[in-house]
Amino acid sequence: MDPAQEVLSTAESLEREFIHLGVCPGDVILLHSSLRAVGWVCGGPTVLVQALLTAAGPAGTVVVPAQTLDNRHPSRWGHRPVPPEWWAEIIRSLPAFDPELTPSTAMGAVAERVRTWPGAARSAHPLTSFAAIGPRAAELMAVHELSSLLGDRSPLAALERSGAKVLLLGVGYESCTAFHLAETRLPGLPVVELTAAVRTERGREWVAYESIGLDAGDFDLLGKAFESDCGEGGVLSRGMVGAAPSRLFPLRDAVRFAEGWLPGRRPLHATPASGTEEK
Repeated sequence: MDPAQEVLSTAESLEREFIHLGVCPGDVILLHSSLRAVGWVCGGPTVLVQALLTAAGPAGTVVVPAQTLDNRHPSRWGHRPVPPEWWAEIIRSLPAFDPELTPSTAMGAVAERVRTWPGAARSAHPLTSFAAIGPRAAELMAVHELSSLLGDRSPLAALERSGAKVLLLGVGYESCTAFHLAETRLPGLPVVELTAAVRTERGREWVAYESIGLDAGDFDLLGKAFESDCGEGGVLSRGMVGAAPSRLFPLRDAVRFAEGWLPGRRPLHATPASGTEEK
């Protein structure tokens, strides 16, 4: 049996642990999570989301990545490869992205629960959308331009301006989407062409668009450096939520650190890794 599944969490215990970690009333939280890492949650992902909302209070907002990794050319489906002889039919038949209906892909049960929460708002990007619940949800999800996967015209920038916190719940820094905001500000990044099925005035269309290529391959090292730089008593809080080692820190601080750490530490790739696959 997975040792994590031997730990029982309830709405009350999760709320206490979120507050102890540093979640405060009115916080905007960008959540990356592994429900399995938390352990056995009485009530599953619904209870976990409710506990976080309770900790953040009526003025708090919870945001998750709601990416749709299938909405691109199937040759780029690193998460679940398909035979090349299927590609043409997939391109012809893949449903257009619908913010209300299209499920997220490989984002986890908690993220999908937020996406389907009553009243949730979702950004409009066909590949790298976010979803949010709370009083600031619509505001934070309002702008997400096609050419800005995770850049300054995406919800990440709105989260930065809002003073949001990042909560890594049982996942590592390789899942820290906020680092991509700093990455997009690097000079000389490669531009890649992507494709997606979208809904236009003419109906469903397969469209091409350009965006900066992204690569999360060194985010684990970046996160360790950020954590080391925070030091004791710094902006980063660590603790356990259920069985899950967890971290809470200001998104803006993480982005600022990454803007100083990334330049010169990685080559600029002509073809990026399949790098929009964070949790």
